[in-house]
Amino acid sequence: MNMDEVEKKILVLLDKVRPFLVSDGGNIEFIKFENGTVYVRLTGACAGCNLIDITLKDGIEQLMIEEIPEVKEVRNIL
Repeated sequence: MNMDEVEKKILVLLDKVRPFLVSDGGNIEFIKFENGTVYVRLTGACAGCNLIDITLKDGIEQLMIEEIPEVKEVRNIL
């Protein structure tokens, strides 16, 4: 799978989780995909939430790794 296809799959998955974040007053923005790592920016209420690591690692990252074999990690960029 080429990088464009991987990025399209990442964007589709982010669109699936976005409504849950928006319902809590937050959002997620795709920054880039590089060397197996997806870089995102959690914004709004998500940026200052105490559960940000759980949301990112146990939620978004696990979903990405399960659905897209090229993804090894998801990192939040501040």
